[in-house]
Parts: sequence; structure tokens; C-alpha cells
Amino acid sequence: MALIMAIETSCDETSAAVVRDGVDILSNIISSQIDIHKKFGGVVPEVASRKHLELINGVIQEALDTAGVGFSSLDAVAAASGPGLVGALLVGVSAAKAMAYALDIPLIAVNHLEGHIHANFLVEPRLEFPLICLVVSGGHTDLVVMSGHGSYRVVGRTRDDAAGEAFDKVARTMGLGYPGGPLVDRLAASGNGSAVPLPRAYLEEGSLDFSFSGLKSAVINYLHRARQRVEETNLADLAASFQQAVVDVLVNKTLEAAELYKARTILLAGGVAANSFLRSSMTAAASKYGLRLAYPPGILCTDNAAMIACAAYYRYLRGDFSDLTLNAVPGLELDEHNC
Repeated sequence: MALIMAIETSCDETSAAVVRDGVDILSNIISSQIDIHKKFGGVVPEVASRKHLELINGVIQEALDTAGVGFSSLDAVAAASGPGLVGALLVGVSAAKAMAYALDIPLIAVNHLEGHIHANFLVEPRLEFPLICLVVSGGHTDLVVMSGHGSYRVVGRTRDDAAGEAFDKVARTMGLGYPGGPLVDRLAASGNGSAVPLPRAYLEEGSLDFSFSGLKSAVINYLHRARQRVEETNLADLAASFQQAVVDVLVNKTLEAAELYKARTILLAGGVAANSFLRSSMTAAASKYGLRLAYPPGILCTDNAAMIACAAYYRYLRGDFSDLTLNAVPGLELDEHNC
């Protein structure tokens, strides 16, 4: 049995969790800073880092209390070491290093994206390899081939805006607020996804990469033209058309990757994996082609420490530990060489 405490501070959530054997979540405490950053229209890195410093000790103690365990019960401590905001990451990494040193237990570094992928294994620990995972969030839109725990190959990634970033920027231009993803999803439910013709960037033939910058610009230009002409815009139709354009590309590229790499299972991970239209569209597509689809519940799509603990468990089994020179790496890549 392995009892692992994990810490996640890569962006604007301060989270600590205690997970037994990579699947039994005893606690998963998440302190969000959304209300703080909402007035800025996005995450301010320096503000996020300072807030992590204020919260980290209390969040760790709450995770232990909720789990009903003490520091002495822990077998290892893990932290997301990248990618993310460097100041924010350093708070979690430093806390984990201090605990590992004081308790004389293993320290485990986890790639933040690896954590998102493993959120699925908290729900279904016996997923069959090889599989394709679409990691889609505010900072990332990646297609990952996973042939086993610790074996990853990124076969597609965004060349400009991540899908979640595009959602936030479009929502801001539409005057919906922050964070934009859930707001666009909610508004789009009452709109017509075919009402506004918008581009879909599939790039060159055979590419599994993504590009959402042009789509974002097309929406912004559509709104600007309407305002110049003093024309009323049906925001629900625009939101639905934008969301349809994003999801069409995400679904088609994921299916193409599954066929190319002979994967029978598709995973969704990251904040945008909570999008209701992406889930329903991918479910329909996977069913049509006889593929299995899995995705975590909404609370495990957002940044959280339980997913870090799950990924750390498989590293623990391999004896894949870090020493106390561990540092935060804001641009840490997820691939078979460093995982």
C-alpha cells in the first residue's frame, strides 16, 4: 500500500490531496483564485504566486485532516514541477521538497499534463493501452499516444492559441467574462452552431497539429464588423458556431490519431474536457467508430492534486524519485524521454 500526498500549484489553484494506491482519493482540497483574477480578465502570475504562498500550508493541513492521516503516515510526497507559471510552480515544489526532507520520504516530480491524463485512471484504473489522449486546456492542446504509464509521445499540439485560451479570448471579446470556457458552453446551448460561417484550420495533409488563432480572429472580426454597422449580434448563435468550429477540429484530429496509432481507447483531459459539447460530440464519434471513450468528472478536469498523486503512484512503483535539487520547469515537455 502506498499513501501519497501531492501538491498542485501550476497556475491559480492551490491544491493538495492524499491518495491511496493511485485510486482511493482520501482528500482533494482545491482553493481556487478565480474570483481574484476575474477582475483582470485572466491570471496574473505574480498575484497567483503570492496567493499560493498564503494558502499552501493551510491547504496541506486540510488535506491531511480530511484524509484522517498525519504526516507520519505518508509514504511519498509529489508535486507538479511543470509546465506552468514558474513562480506558482515553485511554491508547490518547495513545499514538497521541505516535506520530503523533514519526513525522509521519497520526492516525486510529476509533469502537470501527465497528471491531467491520469485523472482518467482515478476513475478507470484498468484502461487498455495503447490509447490516445486529447489534453485540452487554457495552456495546452495536445494529442498524446500513451503506450503505458510513463510512456508518452506527443503527436500533435497547437501551433498558436490553445483551445481554452481561444475560448477565454472570444468570451472576453463577447463581454461574457472570465473564465470564458464554461460561459461560452452555457450560452452556446441555446444557439445554432451553423448560424455563423467560421473557419476550421486542419493545416497540411497528415498533420495532427492544431491552430485556433485564425478562428479566434474570425470571431473578433465578425463582432467588430457588426458593431461598426450597428448591427445586433445573436451572441448565442456566435458562441455555438465558435464552439462547433473548435470541437469539429478536436474530434476529427483525435479520431485520425486513434486510427493512425491503432488505439481503441480515447481519453479526454484538461479543463476543456469538461465542455459539454466536446463530450457529447466525442461520445457520438467514438461510438460510430467502435472506440472506447473515457473522461473524468468535472472536478478532476480542472487543476487538482489528486491527479498528480495518481500519476505519482505509478512513478512510485517504478522507483522513479527526484532528489532535493528538483526545480520548477515552466516549459517542461511531456514525452517519452523525460517521463
